[in-house]
Formats: sequence, C-alpha cells, structure tokens
Amino acid sequence: MITRDVVAAGWVVLGIAWAAPPASAAEPAPAAFNNHCRTCHSVKEGDHRLGPSLHKIHGAKAGASSGYGNYSQGLKSSGITWDDATLDKFIQNPDQVVPNNNMKPYKGIDDQAVRQQIVDYLRSQSSS
Repeated sequence: MITRDVVAAGWVVLGIAWAAPPASAAEPAPAAFNNHCRTCHSVKEGDHRLGPSLHKIHGAKAGASSGYGNYSQGLKSSGITWDDATLDKFIQNPDQVVPNNNMKPYKGIDDQAVRQQIVDYLRSQSSS
C-alpha cells in the first residue's frame, strides 16, 4: 500500500533529480565525438586507428602525435596549434584549413552545436 510518506519520498527524489545539473555540466559527453570521429580516432594515448589518437590534442601541434606515421605533408607543415577556433574550423571543413589532408572521405560537419560538443570533449580529454 502506498502511504503518504512513500509519495512524499518520491517527490523529494524527483525534486533532487530535477534540480541536479546534467552530467554534461561537469564534463562534456562523448556522444558527438563517438558519432562523428570514433571510427577513425580515439582519445586514448597511443590508440592510433585509421587516423591518429587525439589524446591531448587541444594545445598540441598538428601532425606531431608520436607513433602515427600517416600524416599528410600539408598537415605536418601547417604550423597549426590545435585550439578551440582551429579545431572548430577543421571539423567544419578540413580541406579549407589544410588542403590535401588525409581526412578522406570525411567532408566536415556543418552543425555548429555538434562541432562545439566535439571541441569541448577534446578539450576536456586534453586537460585530464
């Protein structure tokens, strides 16, 4: 039998859940990265796939991840340091940022919100 105390406890739990910040407030969720990048990239150190590991990519020089040898000459000589703005532009249209890169058949992501989620996730993984 449901008592008044059980109903009140349920409302308290519901109130706490409603008031709690979403999990993404503490650390960006990897969903956008997983949906768009994970086939070719990982954020685990040394886990190179078709593309290089993006472990601690935020703040790193382009084309410099140790242990990965398939960078395009354009990327290696680009002089890029991956910051929020450069990552966003590259994720949007890699050919515009670094012509003749090896990110084929990837064409980019138009949705700014999705790009921002990926950049936030990469930044969060670079500071851990």
